[in-house]
Amino acid sequence: MTSEPLHPARDTPRSVTARGLLREVAFQDWLVLAYFVVLLGVSLAAAPGPSRDRCLLGLSALGLYFGATVAAVRARLIRGPFWSPFAYRMGVYGSVQASYFFLRDLLPLANPTRNFDAQLYQLDLTLFGVEPAVSLQHWVTPALTEWFSFFYFSYFCLLAFHIFPILTLARNQQLLGEFCFSMLWLYCVGHIGYLLVPGYGPTVAIADEFATQLPSGLWYDMVVSTVSAAGAQMDIFPSLHTAAPLFFTLFAIRHRDRVPFRYAWPVLAFFSVNTMIATMYLRWHWVIDVVAGIAHASAGLFFAAKLTERDLARRAALGLTPNWPRFEFHSSEQRDSRPSASPGTLRPA
Repeated sequence: MTSEPLHPARDTPRSVTARGLLREVAFQDWLVLAYFVVLLGVSLAAAPGPSRDRCLLGLSALGLYFGATVAAVRARLIRGPFWSPFAYRMGVYGSVQASYFFLRDLLPLANPTRNFDAQLYQLDLTLFGVEPAVSLQHWVTPALTEWFSFFYFSYFCLLAFHIFPILTLARNQQLLGEFCFSMLWLYCVGHIGYLLVPGYGPTVAIADEFATQLPSGLWYDMVVSTVSAAGAQMDIFPSLHTAAPLFFTLFAIRHRDRVPFRYAWPVLAFFSVNTMIATMYLRWHWVIDVVAGIAHASAGLFFAAKLTERDLARRAALGLTPNWPRFEFHSSEQRDSRPSASPGTLRPA
């Protein structure tokens, strides 16, 4: 991994002209902008109605919030060791995560009469000769259902355990940029994948092929209630339940010379494999969704590493704002008087 420049770009007090503002925009800013343009375009093209109005209003508000926040941070109108990084994270990452809750309305609007479940099922049979969701029903037991339900639900915990510490404590700009761009890639491109390849998954599409019902239990009931209450329902391709845990695993392996990744990657790999199986055992995903999730996560980390390295070099050479502004929890005098942190940690310097 390429080390950070000796003189990284800093949040200096100089102003930014309108022309210079375009140079300040980072790759992830363009990615999120394109994402909101697509979602708003789909909303505008949908048939009029209350659902369309909710999508237009909500996504327009998120898009404007994203644009205004990025412009203010890149133009140095929002400054400071806390407010600049906080505003940027909420504007860029927070707006993308919040947009998921509009997909429940948007996906049926974009695809009112079609889904690709039949094609995905046939593709599984053609490529793999089997549909795991159907085959695994012969192994259904209360204990196994609870086991895989636990790992399926752990997806949300893995997100929290990675997002908050890394976005808050990471010091290395290459590491921070790779992680953040990859996460935005996973959800921006993944959500657009839902629009292009909508489906309900085996649990709905081939319900009559399941002779054995999944038994009720603590973790299984939590999964079902969460999906019913907050899920977008037609969000199967690619499987982000596969992509996100796998990305965390690949990211930890890539940075295994650092704490805590050198200890975390085997645990993450174990969680990742079990979550992949869980998506099919619990009948939410076709196997091709899982394969697409694997490819999606791998591509995200590959592009993130290349683009982050390139953007950091460009920003350092031109004296631009940081790719991702870092939180500074101490004054400059305090930072200068403290010994530097080990390069293999995520602790604030």
